[in-house]
Amino acid sequence: MIHWLLDVELATALAAGLLCLIAGFLGRTPNDLVMGAIALVALELIVQVVVAIVAPLAGNPPSGSLLEYWMYLVGALLLPLIGMGWALIDRSRWSVVVLGAIGLAVAVMLYRMGIIWFVQGA
Repeated sequence: MIHWLLDVELATALAAGLLCLIAGFLGRTPNDLVMGAIALVALELIVQVVVAIVAPLAGNPPSGSLLEYWMYLVGALLLPLIGMGWALIDRSRWSVVVLGAIGLAVAVMLYRMGIIWFVQGA
C-alpha cells in the first residue's frame, strides 16, 4: 500500500460522502455530480486493488492480516458499485443520501485498511 494514495483516497471518499449527503438533504436527485463523485471513489479503489496485488510482491507486505485487508478492500469496492446501481434504479433524494453514507463508510474502511497495512502487528 502507498501512504499518499491512501491519503488521497480518504480525502476523496470523505468529500464525496459529504457532497452526496448535502445534496440528498437538499432534495437533489441522482445527477452527474454525485454519481461522478462516487464513481471516482470506486475508480480509486480499483487502483488500490492493483497496488495491493503488486505491493507484497515488491517487498511491501502488510504488518497485519492480509486476509482481513482483502476483505475490507473487496467490501469497500462493492459498496460504491452497488450504491450507484441502486441510485440509477431509485431516482429519489434518498438514494443520494445512501450514496453519501456509502462514501463515509468507504472512508472508515480505508482508514482501517491503513491501520492493517501500516500499524497493526501480525
